[in-house]
Amino acid sequence: MNSSKWIWRITASVSVIVTVILIIGFIYAFKDINSPQAASSSGVESGPASDKGESTETTPEQTPSQGTEPTETHPLPEELKITAIGDSLTKGTGDNTGSGFVRRSIQMLNDSGRKSELLNNLAINGLTTEGLLPKLEEKGVQYALKQADLILLSIGANDLFRGSGLMENVQEGNIELDPKQLMKALPEATERLKQVLEHIRLINPEARVIYIGLYNPFADLQELLLPGNIVVSTWNHAAQLAVNQDPNMVMVPTFDLFQGKLDVYLSSDHFHPNGNGYDAIAKRIVQGIL
Repeated sequence: MNSSKWIWRITASVSVIVTVILIIGFIYAFKDINSPQAASSSGVESGPASDKGESTETTPEQTPSQGTEPTETHPLPEELKITAIGDSLTKGTGDNTGSGFVRRSIQMLNDSGRKSELLNNLAINGLTTEGLLPKLEEKGVQYALKQADLILLSIGANDLFRGSGLMENVQEGNIELDPKQLMKALPEATERLKQVLEHIRLINPEARVIYIGLYNPFADLQELLLPGNIVVSTWNHAAQLAVNQDPNMVMVPTFDLFQGKLDVYLSSDHFHPNGNGYDAIAKRIVQGIL
């Protein structure tokens, strides 16, 4: 009996000790989650190298590009300097006023009291991700991007629809299309989009980058509804994954805006937005800024 009592006492004591350890661990974990900077600073003091601005060694896990990527979302200044770059949507093709979503967004921001200025619109009609990558190597383009607090980007529609030959088929009245033909451009194009976003971030480590997602301009054509929706949704998903890697990048969706409203939002070329379409895109951009 005595030995049995001792066993129970020992077991009880161990249980108490384990419980205390678990409670202490929980408290430290809670503090670490809610005050990560305080927790890290308590364990490691900053040395004189950081005070003097001296460079620190790169850890084995860190790649050179990681050193220039933002670790948090930088607040936008009260007065915005904006650079736009991309394809014909950035240029405003299809809008009879020529404003597109770029100038409409800036006008809406100014009307709301947020002073905004367009530094440059570097858009080119028909531009693809393949064509944009070498443009980002140009000094003039890099200068315009470096000066911006906010960068507006639309790219990818030409990779999918023009690259597949779909635009030519529709213009010729032939809307028969093998879905595989539409999908074949996706893997390489989405990889290039990731490279575009990474390159823009290297050029300007702090600017807010807003990427305009794609819509299906052929959703009112029964033969192209399903394959078009599939390829655009797949593209947008890949774009969102790429944007999510950077806390200072945002993707503005447009698929839902145009779905079921192509007769209201598309221009006569059945591809680009009209003034109403660009206005809807601009409102969504501004909603994410204000």
